[in-house]
Amino acid sequence: MTIFHITTQEQWQKAQQKGFYTTESLEKEGFIHASTAEQVPKVLDSFYQGQTDLVLLAIKPEKLESEVKWEAPIHPKTGSQSLIAETEKFPHIYGKINLNAVMLLNLDSFLIDSMIN
Repeated sequence: MTIFHITTQEQWQKAQQKGFYTTESLEKEGFIHASTAEQVPKVLDSFYQGQTDLVLLAIKPEKLESEVKWEAPIHPKTGSQSLIAETEKFPHIYGKINLNAVMLLNLDSFLIDSMIN
């Protein structure tokens, strides 16, 4: 099953220069947040409202060099209402993402396709 990660075009370009993708959450929390196709719209609404220049990374777990664990969500302490249930399980990537495991997707096209299908 493909898993997904929302990021900015700038962060993706930096990853291409470095040869791998990483995030601040890997340093702070020990993993990179990811989601299933069904979870992408909820994650977008909960954590990325008003942000532009977003892209979607489609990640093949079987190609990752880092471990993926399915765990409960970790929410930022903003006090805002979240669309994500505490009982949901999310894929967390415990390490850098090697680029050969990733395909870049247009986030808007992905969301439109998911609404149609």
